[in-house]
Amino acid sequence: MSSNGRHRPVPILDWLFEYRRDWLGSDVVAGLTTGAVVIPKAMAYATIAGLPPQVGLYTVFVPMLVYAPLGTSRPLSVSTTTTIAILAAAQLGAAGVDPSSLLPASAMLTLLVGAVLALAACLRLGFIANFISEPVLIGFKAGIGLVIVLDQVPKLLGIHFPKGAFLHNLLAIGRNLPAASVPTLTVGIAMIAMLVALEHFLPRAPSPLIVVALAITAEKLFGLHAYGVQLVGQIPQGLPPVTSPDFSLAALLWPGALGIALMSFTESIAAGRAFATSDEPPIRANRELVATGLANAAGAFLGAMPSGGGTSQTAVNRQAGARTQLAELVTAGATLVTMLLLGPLLGLMPETTLAAVVIVYSIGLISPAEFRAILVIRRTEFFWAVAALAGVVLLGTLQGIVVAVVISLVALAYQTANPPVHVLGRKPGTNVFRPLSPEHPEDETFPGLLLLRLEGRMFFFNVEHIAEQIRPLIDTARPAVIMLDLSAVPDLEYTALRMLAAAEERHRARGVQLWLVGLNPGVLAVIQRSPLGSILGRERMRFTLEVAVAGYLASRSTVESPADRVTGRTAAPAEPRERH
Repeated sequence: MSSNGRHRPVPILDWLFEYRRDWLGSDVVAGLTTGAVVIPKAMAYATIAGLPPQVGLYTVFVPMLVYAPLGTSRPLSVSTTTTIAILAAAQLGAAGVDPSSLLPASAMLTLLVGAVLALAACLRLGFIANFISEPVLIGFKAGIGLVIVLDQVPKLLGIHFPKGAFLHNLLAIGRNLPAASVPTLTVGIAMIAMLVALEHFLPRAPSPLIVVALAITAEKLFGLHAYGVQLVGQIPQGLPPVTSPDFSLAALLWPGALGIALMSFTESIAAGRAFATSDEPPIRANRELVATGLANAAGAFLGAMPSGGGTSQTAVNRQAGARTQLAELVTAGATLVTMLLLGPLLGLMPETTLAAVVIVYSIGLISPAEFRAILVIRRTEFFWAVAALAGVVLLGTLQGIVVAVVISLVALAYQTANPPVHVLGRKPGTNVFRPLSPEHPEDETFPGLLLLRLEGRMFFFNVEHIAEQIRPLIDTARPAVIMLDLSAVPDLEYTALRMLAAAEERHRARGVQLWLVGLNPGVLAVIQRSPLGSILGRERMRFTLEVAVAGYLASRSTVESPADRVTGRTAAPAEPRERH
């Protein structure tokens, strides 16, 4: 905002108006450092999608130029990621694209991803950033990691066979092991070992750049290609070529574009939020949709593959000192220099080096520790994570994202349909009401009174399940008064209201009263507009449990209940106390 407290009228380059001279050095260093990491990785990720390595360069250059003035995340580094690359590979493969038409097909896919993101921005669908639950996302990424690693193993071994599903590829690798190229495997293992060592001992070093430089040096010194080690080959020099999308493939590619757009936005918003600091402007989800959508749309016409913000490269950018989106422009500038001057040198890189980079950074998607953490806390969510992983591995990456979304929706529906119902007691000597439990046998209950707390929205989808939970509690307690604490119920839908009114009438016919407690203004207004409000009156709708229980105890002598003849934990009448 401006000094007078109003929002700036300028919708883009917000960060430029607040730029400080002392940030310049940090942004330049961060941009160059990130470029040293991202450029080799992006080239490697392009090969995952079956595209030429230079496509990775174009995907670093164009999207970053577009995102920097539009995006709201200051450290976010936008190019491509392992997840996006494997999804793009699956979609292009499923469409049966001829190798000679791969670049126009990729451009069409990228354009569709941009269109989906832009449309989502117009519809203000920024909330989809939270559409996939964290356990499901963990399982999905782990499955993606396994698929990518297995996909790169043949390049590491120097073997070739027709690719298929995960299990097909796994068996094919086993059958072709005797034909593995020892020199290729040796170079690949050496590259992996160096990457792992650098990441462990020099975590701030641009490990991919160092490994690529060493691999090119080894080719120049020892002529690795003469021993059967395949090289990347010629990489065109110059600016990205104008690419015309193949619009005839739109009908085939749009389902995959939806999944890629969802993952692109989910990863981008997660990375942006993870590395934001408290003194930076908040990330605006709908504006991020605009920025990533236009970044993809522009990239489509300049040879880029689908793009999005990456967690690992954003971490590098932030750790290297990035203060604003200027760091991203510096990374794009470094990529431009690479495209103009270093193409012939990069062509000398062994292909197995790119495979090594992909494998090392894809293994990070597979985190057994995260699965263990979920299992310790919530066993149900652990099974959701495993199901998402299995969906990717057994059904394929595109089907896997559908499985992940479906599991998230089922999880949401399950949790919504099964809200908890607690039987409450009062902590002795206080006005604290809490669920009865074996850990607190001393908590007070009251003859003839059943205290129940409901949690969550009450609507047609879950109200019958709530009733099923309450019925046995009433049958066991045989109360004269059922007191429902609705303080944790944010909304009461019409069907739920009708069932609540019917329950009140049914219990009243049996001589049992229903009291409602802790109604928020919205729920109270709904009840007051219905006949139930007149039936209950002020006497049976109370603000707090403390006041309601005190009122019940004061009138207990006029209430008869079969429960009075049952021995139980009881409490003497008490005056309302202050809440602690």
